[in-house]
Amino acid sequence: MMKYLQKLGRSLMLPVAVLPAAAILMGIGYWIDHDGWGAGNAVAAFLITAGSSIIDHIPILFAVGVALGMSKTKDGSAALSGLVAFLVATSLLSIDSVAMLQGIDSENVNKAFERIDNAFIGIISGIIASIMYNRFSQVQLPDFLAFFSGKRLVPIMSAVAMLVASAALFFIWPLFYGALVSFGEGISGLGNVGAGLYGFFNRLLIPTGLHHALNAVFWFDTIGIDDIGKFWDGSGIKGVTGMYQAGFFPIMMFGLPAAGLAMYHTAKTKRKKQTASLMLAAGFAAFFTGVTEPLEFAFMFLAPALYVVHAALTGLSLFIAATFQWTAGFGFSAGFVDLFLSSKLPLANQPYMLIVQGLVFAVIYYFLFRFLIVKFDLKTPGRGDDEDYEDQGGETIAPSGNKFSAMAAKIYDGLGGDANVNSIDFCASRLRVEVKDMTVVDQKKIKDTGVPGINVVGPQSIQVIVGTNVQFVADEIEKIRK
Repeated sequence: MMKYLQKLGRSLMLPVAVLPAAAILMGIGYWIDHDGWGAGNAVAAFLITAGSSIIDHIPILFAVGVALGMSKTKDGSAALSGLVAFLVATSLLSIDSVAMLQGIDSENVNKAFERIDNAFIGIISGIIASIMYNRFSQVQLPDFLAFFSGKRLVPIMSAVAMLVASAALFFIWPLFYGALVSFGEGISGLGNVGAGLYGFFNRLLIPTGLHHALNAVFWFDTIGIDDIGKFWDGSGIKGVTGMYQAGFFPIMMFGLPAAGLAMYHTAKTKRKKQTASLMLAAGFAAFFTGVTEPLEFAFMFLAPALYVVHAALTGLSLFIAATFQWTAGFGFSAGFVDLFLSSKLPLANQPYMLIVQGLVFAVIYYFLFRFLIVKFDLKTPGRGDDEDYEDQGGETIAPSGNKFSAMAAKIYDGLGGDANVNSIDFCASRLRVEVKDMTVVDQKKIKDTGVPGINVVGPQSIQVIVGTNVQFVADEIEKIRK
């Protein structure tokens, strides 16, 4: 089950990666005409409308992205089937359709069906479409129906399956929606404390990939909070909307890079150079783009207690930002790019104070991490006996320019090559690999390439944390595989 949920989390990264485009378009548009929202400038209106076209259709993006990511061969017919499934569900469970089925007036329909066009239904549609693709994409029908065989059968079966799912959702969705509303209200009703709790659990769930489910409740329009959507379209409340985003900026832009500096300073002398290379690249990624996995995975499993401290500090940051109502938003993650683009939005409230807060958290992270690492001899990068980045007689391989073939070859060889590797996929920063025999995997050889870390998540499942260039390494591995 955990493996399936991790695959789902990886599949969501494709549609989520589209959101920076909306952030750039809307951010520039609001920057040009932040008072009139485009009413006073044609260029601003064009950019804002283009950006909102992405934000407003997140559920559809999820349906298509999940269907594609969860299908065995990542085929376009799976993506089309995800769209078909979503359209079937949202049409059958629309307010007017439900009113007709129940024989009542539209205004008396359960309010849950007003929110049927949401990220959760998008994800469910994508999952069902992927199941239909994996089951029916190779089915051959009798000759007189041969035109509908194989991949052409998948959208049809997805529509049929979604009919059944919609019948179940007709009864289940109001109950599930009510439970989500209660959960969301339970956290959001706590105000700044709730924001802090959300930040804490968001980081704790990163290793499992389940943080995507938590994010869907608060960031998107699953139960009406829609913190990202309302912040960017200006329909929220200034100083309140954005409270589930703002506190991440001090952590990702300042706190984690400072933690990386502490790990560099506490590394053993002979390993400082290798540790510096890792921390510099990971720290810059966290600051500029908000992608923190390369840095977090560098110590998440080497020093789990330190990671819990990081989660607690993240919760504290969200609590502080929410308390003082300092808000900013992001379309992808809480890095410099999104802070810069969102700072002129109507609902941005004293976003420069997040920089001040970030500088304070940088000091806290640096000295607290340094103290804990030294005091308890935590095996962070550059300190352990079984060191992640130790040179085992070979040369550490770094990706050069536009070529990653050497790195990919050594990683694949360390995984056991064709004889041991069943499948390889990737998400935002990780190679996700299924192997036949974990004992064959040579972790030393893989770590010798300079990757930030390795995460064994099951008897046959292993993740190689590469960083933001993971796609290029994966592409090179695909060329090697027979």
